[in-house]
Amino acid sequence: MRYLSCAWRAAAPRLPAPWRSPRSRGSATGPTARKSVPYEKTLQEDGSGSGEPSRPPPSAAEVVVVGGGSLGCQTTYHLAKQGVTSVVLLERDRLTSGTTWHTAGLLWQLRPSDVEVELLAHTRDVVSRELLAETGLHTGWVQNGGLFIASNKQRLDEYKRLMSLGKVYGVESYVLTPSQTKDLYPLMNIEDLYGTLYVPKDGTMDPAGTCSTLARAAAARGATIIENCPVTGIQVRADDFGVRRVYAVETAHGTIQTPCVVNCAGVWAPALGRLAGVHVPLVGMRHAYVVTERIEGIQNMPNVRDHDASVYLRLQGDALSVGGYESNPIFWEEVSDKFAFGLFDLDWDVFMPHIEGAINRVPVLEKTGIKSTVCGPESFTADHKPLMGEAPEVRGFFLGCGFNSAGMMLGGGCGRELAHWIIHGRPEKDMYGYDIRFHRSLTNNNRWIRERSHESYAKNYSVVFPHDEPLAGRNVRKDPLHEELLRQGCVFQERHGWERPGWFSPRGAAPVLDYDYYGAYGRERHRDYTYNRLLGDEYTFDFPPHHDIIRTECLTCRNALALFDMSYFGKFYLVGPEATKAANWLFTADVSKAPGSTVYTCMLNQHGGVESDLTVSRISAGAPASPLAPPFEGDGYYLAIGGAVAQHNWSHITTVLQDMKLQCKLLDCSEELGMMSIQGPLSRVVLQEVLDTDLSNEAFPFSTHKLVTAAGCTVRAMRLSFVGELGWELHVPRADCVKVYQAVMQAGARHGIANAGYRAIDSLSIEKGYRHWHADLRPDDTPLEAGLAFTCKLTSSIPFLGREAVEAQKAKGIFRRLVCFTTEEKVPMFGLEAIWRNGEVVGHIRRADFGFAINKTIAYGYIRDPAGGPVSLDFVRSGSYELERMGVPYPAQAHTRSPFDPDNQRVKGIY
Repeated sequence: MRYLSCAWRAAAPRLPAPWRSPRSRGSATGPTARKSVPYEKTLQEDGSGSGEPSRPPPSAAEVVVVGGGSLGCQTTYHLAKQGVTSVVLLERDRLTSGTTWHTAGLLWQLRPSDVEVELLAHTRDVVSRELLAETGLHTGWVQNGGLFIASNKQRLDEYKRLMSLGKVYGVESYVLTPSQTKDLYPLMNIEDLYGTLYVPKDGTMDPAGTCSTLARAAAARGATIIENCPVTGIQVRADDFGVRRVYAVETAHGTIQTPCVVNCAGVWAPALGRLAGVHVPLVGMRHAYVVTERIEGIQNMPNVRDHDASVYLRLQGDALSVGGYESNPIFWEEVSDKFAFGLFDLDWDVFMPHIEGAINRVPVLEKTGIKSTVCGPESFTADHKPLMGEAPEVRGFFLGCGFNSAGMMLGGGCGRELAHWIIHGRPEKDMYGYDIRFHRSLTNNNRWIRERSHESYAKNYSVVFPHDEPLAGRNVRKDPLHEELLRQGCVFQERHGWERPGWFSPRGAAPVLDYDYYGAYGRERHRDYTYNRLLGDEYTFDFPPHHDIIRTECLTCRNALALFDMSYFGKFYLVGPEATKAANWLFTADVSKAPGSTVYTCMLNQHGGVESDLTVSRISAGAPASPLAPPFEGDGYYLAIGGAVAQHNWSHITTVLQDMKLQCKLLDCSEELGMMSIQGPLSRVVLQEVLDTDLSNEAFPFSTHKLVTAAGCTVRAMRLSFVGELGWELHVPRADCVKVYQAVMQAGARHGIANAGYRAIDSLSIEKGYRHWHADLRPDDTPLEAGLAFTCKLTSSIPFLGREAVEAQKAKGIFRRLVCFTTEEKVPMFGLEAIWRNGEVVGHIRRADFGFAINKTIAYGYIRDPAGGPVSLDFVRSGSYELERMGVPYPAQAHTRSPFDPDNQRVKGIY
């Protein structure tokens, strides 16, 4: 008998021939015939067919979904359920034949993301209840529970964070002691356990049963499912304005005219994307598990995730499936378009750490035989999250791929959101569309994609710490002050490929080195890697060792002045004859003011959700080749946008301009301009020495800008603040940034000026109550809910995108509201903490930090009335609140105004 303990020596040679090479699904002795995966059957058992399509493709369809795996079936089902009957699902072989058929099918309800918890809840509802009610067919769902293993305090703290978030969404979970864990799972070794998290309603899905039931339910609602129908081309045509749009899908058996294609092709998604000229940033890797022989006493045990051992144990009847994520996964270098129901030979050298971890956790496995091995292809992305939404290169080409072996458990939620996205122009939830995450310069950067995808795979089971940073794919985009700040001890963060200042170490330079793949593939790991060591100091749910350094940066800004390098910001020009018409529609605030004005505003979607917050400055036309003011006819606006969301803003604005067919252009000058912000009580004194203009309140009011000279260079100065202090932003041509920076630092030296990074900005801005998009603000939050009604020109007659939705909400009432909380106890919070009001859970924290000027923890979160009523300011004031952090409640005070400088005196220069 083959035992796990000797698997690396005996198992591979003794496995039958079908397991030693990739196989196409047409083989007479295919893997499913040998029950090599832990399911009663797969769709392959229905027969491979003759190569002819299961039915002729129609000549036209509203939507064509390509790929018959979990996401393709879920998206088709939800499109049909939401009323799209002319939807066609094309599968090149048979449903599930790519990667879905061999997936482990695990569903864990708790993840460190509120959005993902909601997506998982919907998947669970679809497979456990909804499909059964619709079709009368069981999908194969088994609710056997889930058990997360913690071998140290930090890991258990992470689980406690999940438990607190779960209370907000009604997910039942319990933190167990080692002895309680032993009672639940008698076969488990608990000698090295710190504790566990038990989620009794987690479970397991059957991919074949789920997808076949989804297909039947979708077909019953009018959808067309066509197997054995490979796509051979995507027809894309440019409209009268030069916008590239999907026109038709070509197959081996006919052409389907359609305005919308959904790429659910998994590992094969990049190839499908190339047919339309779309970059799909994912890579294929081999992902494996083994199935054991029968284990006495394992029946009805929960599925297990031992993150510290990087291994999972999935219950399969009276046996276990054992798998995990290794540091040296094997890339699938040449993806074959003929690969279906196929597997690779398992590399035991790569897989052995999972065997060892499994034996340590369940010792009986040492004497348990191996029934089969499963090593198949899976697609992985740069941040271990799926690629969702409309591709920026081609209108009507949507992505639903790159699910990092989680396509089964995220499929229901993501399929629903993708369907809503296609029908209504936006998902209901804040989905992680890849236009938000990845700058367009990165989606075809193969080195960046490969490095980041490897790291996200290798760290899949790592503790998710709030301030972690990637080591892979770094130094891709550097701003003009990068080397200057590096010499001064800057510890950089990575956002959208940009290196931006995080904080400044007094110990000197901490450069980010080339990626070493954590020593995998024969590479030597970096030694004495200062940056990595500083990151390691952040691996805590307590205050980090450099907490006092960030405190110094913050208080220097509050008491004297600090310089923030914000060059990674997105900087766009909206110019042309109809630029004002576009600006009036795009922006919630009235930005059609005289040149020299700057306005803080939002952009909304048609449902009233906030797509962005930004500053918009009216400008006059400039000289050719000037990055400070391009030449243009008509009107011009300068847009400054947080760099982490610049690509999302670009895509949103471009889409609106295309839909409105306006005569104006959006120009990107993000690389040509640097940006530094000088903030603090002494900023006027210092900058008056550097700039050739009067900086008095009368001559240079708040929310205005002008072209001035600094150190002999022309710059655009804006009197703005994102930290709640008197200050100015300097927007500087790239070539002049170092010269201007040095001049400011020299003038500020005798006044105590200091560099400060984004960790300080995070603290200072939350202290003042300024919002962060994608934390306090998301596309499913409205300005009224977020306390930003003042940005909306509702008293004017000027229409803007989302106005009708905002007005309707205003008339109906606000049933969810963003609230500021502080705690007297100085305890670190990071977001996801549960909010309790009068003994009931009413929401969770979106964003939290420590405010050094008020010396308190500050947290922001949206709350609801459990009774279903509107959330008025009186409702906020009348409650007694607690914030639950890792299962421990902390008394909190709710604020309806900023706890720091609520009258906005400091930004006016009044100290």
